[in-house]
Amino acid sequence: KLLLDCLYCKSAFSLNFHNPLHMKQFPTLKSVTGTLDDCACDVETIDRFNNKEIFPKLQKLLSSDYFRFYKVNLNNPCPFWTDHSQCGLKYCAVKPCTLGEVPEGLKSSSYKYSEAASQDIEECEKAEKLGAVNGSLSDETRQALQEWKKHDDESDRFCMLDDEDSPKSQYVDLLLNPERFTGYKGPEAWRIWNSIYEENCFKPYSVKRPLNPLASNSGLCVEKRAFFRLISGLHASINIHLSARYLLDENWFEMKWGHNVSEFQLRFDKELTEGEGPKRLRNLYFLYLIELRALAKILPYFERPAFHLYTGQHTQDNENKKLLLELLHVAKSFPLHFDETALFAGNNKEAMKLKEDFKLTFKNISRIMDCVECFKCRLWGKLQTQGLGSALKILFSERQIDAMPNTSNTNPSFQLSRQEIVSLFNAFGRISTSVRELENFRSLLSNLKQ
Repeated sequence: KLLLDCLYCKSAFSLNFHNPLHMKQFPTLKSVTGTLDDCACDVETIDRFNNKEIFPKLQKLLSSDYFRFYKVNLNNPCPFWTDHSQCGLKYCAVKPCTLGEVPEGLKSSSYKYSEAASQDIEECEKAEKLGAVNGSLSDETRQALQEWKKHDDESDRFCMLDDEDSPKSQYVDLLLNPERFTGYKGPEAWRIWNSIYEENCFKPYSVKRPLNPLASNSGLCVEKRAFFRLISGLHASINIHLSARYLLDENWFEMKWGHNVSEFQLRFDKELTEGEGPKRLRNLYFLYLIELRALAKILPYFERPAFHLYTGQHTQDNENKKLLLELLHVAKSFPLHFDETALFAGNNKEAMKLKEDFKLTFKNISRIMDCVECFKCRLWGKLQTQGLGSALKILFSERQIDAMPNTSNTNPSFQLSRQEIVSLFNAFGRISTSVRELENFRSLLSNLKQ
């Protein structure tokens, strides 16, 4: 929801339009077809592949304990402005887990890498030796070593991660805190997206607000076009979730959540958005291809025997790893993957500079999530930006991933924390759900016109 009213303020639309269901029904999705820009793929192929092959398997995986419990710090201060106001709407609240609700395996530090690593005697011996060495170091030197390690861990990341050891970090059950419309809107929400688009994006001067990332004639290089399309696609995806899980009715006995076609049209109809809505939806498909490609590339990491989706529930953990590998093999089988080698190519020095700008800009965007005042919006905003950041980290760590068979389990050439893994798959789950929901909205719009 986070990225919802932030970019397209609902109140702004309500000043200009009445309920579109009382108006002519515009062909909202008819122009969202065919080949995508900068890709060798088309919308129809993605729809079929996602809805039949990916979506069912992914939803089953995300309902498992390893992926449903996400550790997050929702109390980080905003690093960009000092306004400490909080959303008072009841649907903005997040219910954290009690310790008894979280599987034991997740609460121990051993979950970070694998069950095998937590039981490895050699590792224990090395830890003891390390402890002896550390005992002979000064506090300043030990602190410096920790800072160097932290720098090494963060150098390949495209987003900021929460400190899972912080007492302010809490587990949240994502299934009990779903992403949906909360009513968060207005100037505070607008400021979030204004910061993202106006201050932290490679913005072409020709773009209108709400900002549209992309026409191929914008004069931007492929990397900067890609950056815009990722942000636009993420925003479009979240707006679909909010339109699909909208509070339609509330009384003393129940709350009815469902598809709000009016809300969907206000955000994506071609005429109501001056031609921008269908472009936003096409950027959703571009984002889907980027994250799908990351899943295909990370398969060797999860295929290692030493890796486990460790929760302490042995039978369930083994079944979930089989399901995970099955899903990743399906992802790899997609015939029209995005070619990431087209990014950051050309002159090596310029490419490296552009990649670093790309990385720093996305990290800044991930930090803006701590400024979102609606806690449920903040939760899902942090998770989805972290997931996209993890996907980008995978796409541009090809050499490290290829080197994994030649490195030891104790010092792998590439590593993902559990936070990165959980956010990666849940973020793709949100994108996959959005693509699936477009089919539902096509059907609803078609029925309204009959």
